[in-house]
Amino acid sequence: MQRSDSSGWYAVVGSSTVMSLALLGDALLYAVLPVYAESFGLTLIWVGVMLSVNRIVRVFSYGLIARLTQKVGARTMCITAAVVATLSTALYGISQGPGLMLIARLLWGLTYAILLLAILSYAIESRERVGTRVGMSLAIQRSGPVLALVLGAWLVGKVGPTTVFLLLAIPTALAIPFALLLPRGVSTQVKNNTPVSVAKPKPIDLLFFLQGYGVDGVFALSITLIFARDASLTEAVMGGGALLAMRHLGEAIAAPLFGWIADHVGARRVFVTAAVLTMFGFVGVAAGWTITGALLMLIFKGAMASLGPAVIVQSLGAEENALGALARMQTWRDIGASCGPLATGFLLTFISAEIQHALVAVALLAGIIYWIKSR
Repeated sequence: MQRSDSSGWYAVVGSSTVMSLALLGDALLYAVLPVYAESFGLTLIWVGVMLSVNRIVRVFSYGLIARLTQKVGARTMCITAAVVATLSTALYGISQGPGLMLIARLLWGLTYAILLLAILSYAIESRERVGTRVGMSLAIQRSGPVLALVLGAWLVGKVGPTTVFLLLAIPTALAIPFALLLPRGVSTQVKNNTPVSVAKPKPIDLLFFLQGYGVDGVFALSITLIFARDASLTEAVMGGGALLAMRHLGEAIAAPLFGWIADHVGARRVFVTAAVLTMFGFVGVAAGWTITGALLMLIFKGAMASLGPAVIVQSLGAEENALGALARMQTWRDIGASCGPLATGFLLTFISAEIQHALVAVALLAGIIYWIKSR
């Protein structure tokens, strides 16, 4: 049963705050791990594995988590996720070699899937305002990673690349009391026919696959390495951390604005514009305009994050399973984001980061044309 608007917003804000705190360790890991791999006992190829395995486990767990959430409730699942997020962040700080780090990343993958489905289910309860709700949720979620990347990158130079994660586990633990404050007995609207695993992608799913591959793979893995060519490791982490923070800050700024626009003028035309400008961001990095291209890419990637769910929900009938379609989109985005670090870490030994950004831009252009023609 749909709840009052104020109650619905309370659940969206509360679950999004839990996600924001849970994301602290994962966000900083993307800036630290590529350039401090040896401090964690990892090779560059293992770095690619660690930055993708959390997404791989999500691809195959969404259906199970959706059914479990329906059985025990979103609040219980969010409390569990908050505890596990604290544990995984602490494990980053004591990991030496692939073993513990792999466990931590698998735990984080399950945690993120739990929180994502809970937040989306709360957000789509009001379909006519799904863009605004998803946009505001993303703004809250991304505030934590921005702080982690700015302050955490600075702390790396003070306490080292491993100890910083033990310190981050302390604010991550604040997610637990926020999860305990979530309303009890809330329907998550997860239906039994939610897809259990990988479903055949729609054209829009392919666009999110490419976005995940490019932003969370090629860009996230290579940006600190690009800076490290002309700067010290500490400066490279600071610079890469600042741009990776923009990956979250851009989403926090753009998602509410574009979500509101989508609810009022229709999501489709705005989504096309955001996708094209994201593509030009990759072109900028490929051409050597690293900062300008990165900012353009990250801001409009944030716009796509709220516009995608709005496009999907606005295209469905009132009785159709919106959460199932959103889960499929997120699954394909995670497939791209898991393939991205793996492929990038391997290909960097043969192909420069700039050329890889150019290839992503070409693929995005093809994906945009395919999506437009499919309609």
